[in-house]
Amino acid sequence: MAKSTSAQQSVSTVYLDPSRPIAERVGDLLARLTLDEKIGQMRHTAQAIPRLNIPAYNFWSEALHGVAGNGRATVFPQAIGMAATWDPVLIEKIASAVGDEARAKYHEALRRNGSTGMFQGLTVWSPNINVFRDPRWGRGQETWGEDPFLTGEMGTAYVRGLQGDHPKYLKVAACAKHFAVHSGPEKLRHVFNAKVSPRDLNATYLPAFKRLVTEAGVEAVMGAYNRTNDEPCCASQRLLVDTLRGDWAFQGHVVSDCGALTDFHQGHQVTKDVVESAALALKAGCDLSCVCTYDHLGEAIERGLITEDDIDRSLERTLATRFKLGMFDPPDDVPYAAIPMSVVGSPEHRQLAYEAAVKSIVLLKNKNNILPISEQARKILVVGPTAASIEVVLGNYHGLNASLTTLVEGLVARVPEGTVLNYQQVCPLTQQTEFEDGALAVASTADVVIACMGLSPLLEGEEGHANLSDENGDRAQINLPPIQVEYLTKLALSGAKVVLVLTGGSPVALGELEDLMEAIVYVWYPGQEGGTAVADVLFGDVAPSGKLPLTFPKSLEQLPPFEDYNMTGRTYRYATAEPLYPFGFGLSYTRFTYSDLALDLSTIRAGESLSLRCTLTNSGAIEAEEVAQIYLSDLEASTVVPLHSLLGFRRVHLKPGERTVITFTVTPEMMKMVNDAGKRVLEPGEFRVTVGGCSPSERGVRLGTSAPVSEVFMVTA
Repeated sequence: MAKSTSAQQSVSTVYLDPSRPIAERVGDLLARLTLDEKIGQMRHTAQAIPRLNIPAYNFWSEALHGVAGNGRATVFPQAIGMAATWDPVLIEKIASAVGDEARAKYHEALRRNGSTGMFQGLTVWSPNINVFRDPRWGRGQETWGEDPFLTGEMGTAYVRGLQGDHPKYLKVAACAKHFAVHSGPEKLRHVFNAKVSPRDLNATYLPAFKRLVTEAGVEAVMGAYNRTNDEPCCASQRLLVDTLRGDWAFQGHVVSDCGALTDFHQGHQVTKDVVESAALALKAGCDLSCVCTYDHLGEAIERGLITEDDIDRSLERTLATRFKLGMFDPPDDVPYAAIPMSVVGSPEHRQLAYEAAVKSIVLLKNKNNILPISEQARKILVVGPTAASIEVVLGNYHGLNASLTTLVEGLVARVPEGTVLNYQQVCPLTQQTEFEDGALAVASTADVVIACMGLSPLLEGEEGHANLSDENGDRAQINLPPIQVEYLTKLALSGAKVVLVLTGGSPVALGELEDLMEAIVYVWYPGQEGGTAVADVLFGDVAPSGKLPLTFPKSLEQLPPFEDYNMTGRTYRYATAEPLYPFGFGLSYTRFTYSDLALDLSTIRAGESLSLRCTLTNSGAIEAEEVAQIYLSDLEASTVVPLHSLLGFRRVHLKPGERTVITFTVTPEMMKMVNDAGKRVLEPGEFRVTVGGCSPSERGVRLGTSAPVSEVFMVTA
C-alpha cells in the first residue's frame, strides 16, 4: 500500500547539498522517508527524524505587528494602526525589522535548545488581510481595514519586508490569512457558511489575497474556519484548487487555521469523521494541519480515500518552504543566520515603532484649535481606564518589551516643568459601577482634561482571547461602554475642556459625545512607543497625519446584519448612509488645499491610460504631512459597482506655504468593473476621478478636511 516502507540512503546526500535545486533536494529527502515519518511532518508540530539529524520544527509563529508570544520583541502598533499610517514604505521597513528579530531569536533558541518550539520559528502566520467589513468583528484590529486596495498595498509591503529580497533564501516565510471571505462572527466561525456573490467575491474579498500571491510572492496561505458558499475554506475546490493554485499559480504551501479541519465533521458536518476530514482537506491542497486531524492520514490511506502520492504532493510544498529558509543548509551559507540578537528591541527598531505610532494617530475633531496643548497650560488632568493600561498599548498577538510606554507615562514625560499634571482612573473600562465623582470638581478647574477612554483587547479580539466580551471577542454594540459614556458626559457638563483620546482596534459610535468633546484623537493599540507618540502629538511636537482605514458608522442601525456577507450598505464603497467619520478621514494642525486638477484628455478609448496632475498646498502655518487620495467612480456601470474606489495615495511632507504637484496614471485595469459573473471587464462610459484628503464625502468636508477636486472623463469603445 505504501510506496516507501524504509528510508533508502543514497550515496550522495542530495538534500544536504546547497548547490542543488530545491526540487531535487526535496525529492531526495522524500525518498528517504518512511510513510510514518512523512505523516509526522504533516502537522504544524513536525516531528524530529533523528536518523537523518532533522530536529523537530513547530510551524506556528505569529508576527502581526512584531514577533508575538516569544518574549522580548519590538512591539509595533497593531495592524489596523499601521494601516492608518497609509505609508507602505514605512510598513516594509517595519516588517523587515520584524523579520530580523524573528531570525535572531530563532537561531538563538536553536543554539541554546537544539530545537525551536511554538512561536520560535521562521514560518510566521501573518499578515491578516481579511477585509474588515463589519465593525462588530473583534479580530478587525488584526487587519488593514475595509478597502481591498489599501489592504493589498499595505499587506504586500508587509510580506516583502518579512520575506526579504535575497535571491535564494527567505528571511522568514509570511502567510496570508484567512483565505477567504472571513470576518466573523467569532461565535459562529466553526459552523458558519458565508454566502457571497461572484461579484462581491472578486471585487472585495479576493483582490488583496491575489496581490500577495501574484505580486509579493507570499510563501504560505492559511485557510479560514468557516465555509464559503457551502465549501469548507480549508478544502474548497473553488478557493484552493481553481483560484489559488489554478488562476493565480500559487507555488507555496497552504496551512489550516488551528482546529479548522476538525470543524469539517464536528461543526460543518460535511464529513462523517476525522479520517474523512483529513482526506478531504489533503485532496483539496491543504498541505499542513494545525493542531488536528493529519495524524489520521494513515487510516485515510487504508480506507482508500487518499494515496501516498497525495501526502508527497503536500509534503513537497512544506519541505520546500523549509529549504528556502535555509533549515537544511550550513548557517554560514545563510546570510540571515548571522543577524545578531542585538537587533531585538534595538534603538533603530524602537524609532520605527515610534514613527509608526505617530503616523497612525488620527485627529477626528479639534474645536477652536484646543490642540496642540499650549505650553502655557498650567494644570492638566489625565483620567480614564486606558491611561495606564498596558493592554491597550499591546493589542492582541503581541510580544513584550522592557520599554512599554503607557499613555499616562508618555504624558508625564512630556509635560513642561511648571505645569501640574495629575492622574485618576475615575471609571472602569466597562463594568457599570460607581465612578469617582471627586475628579469632576478638579476637572472643571484644569486647563485641559485628557480623557483616555475606548476599547481594549479585553473587549475585542479572537475567540477565547477577549475576556470581557460576551460575544466570543466580537462586540454586540459599537458605542463606548455605558460607564464611559456616563462619565464623559458628566465631565463635559461640569465645564471641563475634554480632549478625548480613544484606544481601540475598530470603529466607535460616539452619539452625543461627539458634540461634547473639545477634541478627539483615535490612537488604536499603538505599540510600545504609544505613550510617547500620543504625548508628542497632543503637545504639537509633531502634527497628526493618520487617516482612517475604515468607516466609522453613526450607529448599528446603519449596518446590515453581522452575518450578511453581501457588501450592499457596507464600507465607504457601498454604503449610502452618512457616516460619523468617513474612510480616509483625518485632520491636521495645518490646512491643506487641493487645486488645479487636470486630466491629459477628457475622452479616451477603452484600453488607454489617463494621466492626471493636481496641486497640493500646505496653506497653514505648521509643517506637516498629508495623505493625498485618488478615487474613481464608474458613473454608467451596467451592474452594481462601488460608489467610489481607492486607486492610489501619496504621503507628502510640506512646509508652511509649500506646494507640490501630484501626478497619477489611471490604467485600464483600474477602470475595470466586476460584473455579476465575477469577471473584471472594462465598460465604456463616464467616469469621475477625485483627489482629496478623504474619501468623497460631504460629511468629511463639514468636519474639516479640505474640499476635494474632481473631473469627469469618457471612455469610448
